[in-house]
Amino acid sequence: MMEQVLAVQRMQDYIEENLDQKITLSDLAHVSHFSPWYSYRLFRDHLAVTPAEYIRKLRLSRAALCLRDENCRITDVAFALGFGSVDGFTRAFFRAFGCNPSDYAKAPVPISLFIPYDVKYRALRKENIDMKNLQSIFVQAVHKPERLCILKRAVHADDYFSYCEEVGCDVWGTLMSMKSLSGEPVCLWLPEKYRKPNTSVYVQGVEVETDYAGVIPEGFDVIQLPEADYLMFQGQPFREEDYSEAIQAVQHAADTYNPAFIGYQWDDENPRIQLEPRGERGYMELRAAKKLAP
Repeated sequence: MMEQVLAVQRMQDYIEENLDQKITLSDLAHVSHFSPWYSYRLFRDHLAVTPAEYIRKLRLSRAALCLRDENCRITDVAFALGFGSVDGFTRAFFRAFGCNPSDYAKAPVPISLFIPYDVKYRALRKENIDMKNLQSIFVQAVHKPERLCILKRAVHADDYFSYCEEVGCDVWGTLMSMKSLSGEPVCLWLPEKYRKPNTSVYVQGVEVETDYAGVIPEGFDVIQLPEADYLMFQGQPFREEDYSEAIQAVQHAADTYNPAFIGYQWDDENPRIQLEPRGERGYMELRAAKKLAP
């Protein structure tokens, strides 16, 4: 089974590296080390989309980010990402996101971007990890201003995996399409005062300015968060296959750390914050803290 998972991962990696080129099933079969027919079936069974659908969704999402963040022409974006014509690109963009690329470029609204998750993350998830050999964890005090958080609630979720099972991973695509104060979405464990009846502790959202006047996606809520200090726990860079260990090492450090060592005490009135695990920067969590009285 692991051999099959790694074959699908190699196909995902090849698509990522060659998204602006023509990609054929023969190319994917070559990197997967299986026949074209078997490679197609593996890809579909593990990712729930065909290779062609996966490539189209990923190209359209990259195009949307180009139109949102760069001063570029629709024609250039369409051809750079492998679409045969502007008309075909426009039709595909509208089917995917419900708006024309020209309208989106002028006034970006929240849309559901396609966020590909490496298949090996699921296969390599480990429940029981030996915490004896922990990596070094960097701790830094950071300050967050007063802000709004546009978030999607669940009902029972208390961590990322239960949230995705309940709400779906597509929420992250919508959040990625929205510009935020920190430049990326956040995951939050909410204190009781920020929760609604029969909603989850764990949510995902984006932090925006207090005067935000943009679109709020359907089914999302807005909460106001006060100015606050946080202790940021950051682990060492990690290999993708070691992401579970990286997360648990940081969470173990945050749960056992005594903030009084640097003149703080925990502030459980503010949410605990989780950032997307990225191997090149290390896993990061922020826990609210208040300075101790002199």
